[in-house]
Amino acid sequence: MSPQHHLVLVTGATGKQGGATARKLLADGAAVRVLVRDPNAPAAQALAAAGAELAVGDFDTPDSLRVALAGATALFAVPPATYGAQGWDADLEATRGVALVTAARRAGIEQIVFTGIGSMSDDTSWGANGKERIEEAVAASGAHYTLLRPVRFMENYLLRGMPIDGIVDGVHRHLFPADRPMKVIALADIADIAALAFADPDRFHSRTLELAGDSLTPPAAATAITETTGHQVRYQELDESDAAALGDMIAHTWRLMRDSGGWRADIAALREIHPGLRTFDTWLAETGAAQIKSLLDSDRVGAR
Repeated sequence: MSPQHHLVLVTGATGKQGGATARKLLADGAAVRVLVRDPNAPAAQALAAAGAELAVGDFDTPDSLRVALAGATALFAVPPATYGAQGWDADLEATRGVALVTAARRAGIEQIVFTGIGSMSDDTSWGANGKERIEEAVAASGAHYTLLRPVRFMENYLLRGMPIDGIVDGVHRHLFPADRPMKVIALADIADIAALAFADPDRFHSRTLELAGDSLTPPAAATAITETTGHQVRYQELDESDAAALGDMIAHTWRLMRDSGGWRADIAALREIHPGLRTFDTWLAETGAAQIKSLLDSDRVGAR
């Protein structure tokens, strides 16, 4: 029998995937509690205004996890960010994630949907290693569970102040080979698929879903952005030495992209599960182009 959900705890709710999923669940009429560090932060207040219950705490405070999980029957878990100047701290990420799963087991959580990162190969020696260890804990939890593995977010074109990704001075710099398709996923689709899993735990139990909504070359994506925003955008592929200058893990990812052929996600198979899966053009038309244009318009004004 499928678990009957009365309350879903969402972690990472003031971030990208958690926020999108919390909003989707609330829109569907679900009862949602969100784990936040600062209840007065604008993102937390926006979720509260939308109907979410706020639980103050973090992954490093076990008592706060216990309180946040009390009375909940389902959990949407986003891995706690541990990326810094030296790259991913996979051990810390795994420790925090496993602590959350352990607390969920003790609280009697009936279903866990965990979102990690898309896979390119069986090699988990890079930043995916911590997420893999959390996945193993989720699978061993005894709860109904679904593992989501999204590829690069379409929303990453909105990033600012990063050494790669986003758009700076009309240039999108990244590790992707310019002549090969790049798989991408809209945050709203991650939320949609998570909501499907929560609505039908038996159907999605023990499934690992690699998530992508489109596959296009980085220059093609830049051209689509140019055409829909009116701002000239081009793609710049980093070479291996540029990637190495950003750290060993970035360099490893650069090589893995070329050696593995990229992410494994089967878009056609995923569209059978979620027929409304967004293409890059769909995302641009819905929200992406307007958001990118607003940022690039601001850059142009600031440069005057």
